[in-house]
Amino acid sequence: MRELSEAGQTSSQEQQEALRGQDLVKRFGAVTALEGVSLTLRRGEILGILGDNGAGKSTLMKILTGYHQQNSGTLYIDGQQILLRSVDHARSLGIECVYQDLALANSLSIYHNMFLNREIVYPGPIRLLNNRAMRARAAELLEEIGVQVPSVDLPVEQLSGGQRQAIAVARAINSNARILLLDEPLAAMGAREAGLIIDLILRLKEKGNLSIAMIMHNYAQTLDIADRVILMQRGRVTYQQDTANTSVTELMEIVRREYRAMRSA
Repeated sequence: MRELSEAGQTSSQEQQEALRGQDLVKRFGAVTALEGVSLTLRRGEILGILGDNGAGKSTLMKILTGYHQQNSGTLYIDGQQILLRSVDHARSLGIECVYQDLALANSLSIYHNMFLNREIVYPGPIRLLNNRAMRARAAELLEEIGVQVPSVDLPVEQLSGGQRQAIAVARAINSNARILLLDEPLAAMGAREAGLIIDLILRLKEKGNLSIAMIMHNYAQTLDIADRVILMQRGRVTYQQDTANTSVTELMEIVRREYRAMRSA
């Protein structure tokens, strides 16, 4: 009976997981960027990934997007063991990432950016762009997620930093993402711009069908947005907790302890 109970509990946990990494190790020559990192992203939650530069956050993100493959350790998507072969493979499984550079074409319109490399075309041997369909779908999606722009015909270069970030997120959502990875979504933004993106992230969470992991530096903002946080230091996860059960003070004390230990060593 106990074995059945434990098996049932494991199955239930797997059903709640969108993504899980177990003992992930990544080396670049003699440098170990990740040293046995384990993390879980649950369905419909926001996970904040904190840590200083060089902690391994970007390397972890690149493994989760299929850009790098781990040297050892295991990835699970929806409870199934997966080896991500490429970025396209990850995207086919519903994993999308919005990087700091956003990868937007500034001279193109909003709606062309939202369908960049995934354009809607008319059927037939000559692949002509269906601009009407792309324009309508872009406007519909932006309205659905509460992003306000004067017109989807505007070139991206005329948008504010917050609006550009929102368009990059909308493009990821438009590709049917189930797991959204955000690399410093609030970097170099003022309070108003950051507020726009925070509201967008929380609205996306409310839909319930999207799991979000964010690389962040600002502890206070992270605790306001995320359901859980993990802290990475020197390629390892040194702390993880529900945001309701931690504080900026506690997180900073952990960082200070690690810094003092490094100086002593």
